Amino acid sequence: MRNMWIICQKELRTYFVSPIAYILFIIYAAIFGFFFWNMVGAFVYYSMESQMRGEMFPMNINDQVIRQLFGNINVINLLIIPLMTMRLFAEEKRNGTIELLATSPIRDGEVIFGKWLSSVILYAAMLLFTCLNFLFLFKYGNPDWKPMAVSLLGVLLQAAALLAIGIFISTLTKNQIIAGAVTFGVCLLIFVLGWVGEYQFSTWAQVATYLSTTTHMQSFLKGVIDTKDAIYYVSTIFLGLFLTARSLESLRWRA
Repeated sequence: MRNMWIICQKELRTYFVSPIAYILFIIYAAIFGFFFWNMVGAFVYYSMESQMRGEMFPMNINDQVIRQLFGNINVINLLIIPLMTMRLFAEEKRNGTIELLATSPIRDGEVIFGKWLSSVILYAAMLLFTCLNFLFLFKYGNPDWKPMAVSLLGVLLQAAALLAIGIFISTLTKNQIIAGAVTFGVCLLIFVLGWVGEYQFSTWAQVATYLSTTTHMQSFLKGVIDTKDAIYYVSTIFLGLFLTARSLESLRWRA
């Protein structure tokens, strides 16, 4: 555990010593902020319009702002996740330090989990930072914080799963651009797999829909923690880290 935490701290320092973390924070906050204020503006506009017309449509801030916002975070993750993971092992291979890791007394699991944990902590920090926008809702509205907390948990689990996949891809090449591009492609594919379930009802379509990360976000967005969805994300995390371990093991044998 000590070695894992040392590696995690080292990776976090690398993020913040370089401009990487600050650029990621700015990109994430800017896109998140645009989505947030756009949805709040639309909510206020339709509320005022319905009152002016004398129409009393039910307006729920949790359903029409928060739920929609967290659903759109999938788009942000497609951009952010590859940028966060592309350097974790690809940079080690490019600099030649991967051989030192492969031949060091530190176990592969400690290296992998330490790097993955650092990326999860960085993502959680970005997510919590952008959630300062919600203070506006609590000041001028009355949102229910419980569904919001469950949605945050779902977003974090989804990001952790995609980060595990991205770390595995980063072990396959020493070129960070290639690692980032492949991670983006895989994340995009997982994102759109659920679309086939809207018009296909065969077995393969059901399997593809189940493999989509967005499919398993729906219960979290409704404020419900469904065990099967949580198991899916945990299983994806385990699979990504397991494949990363096997990839590092092959490097150790070659070293």
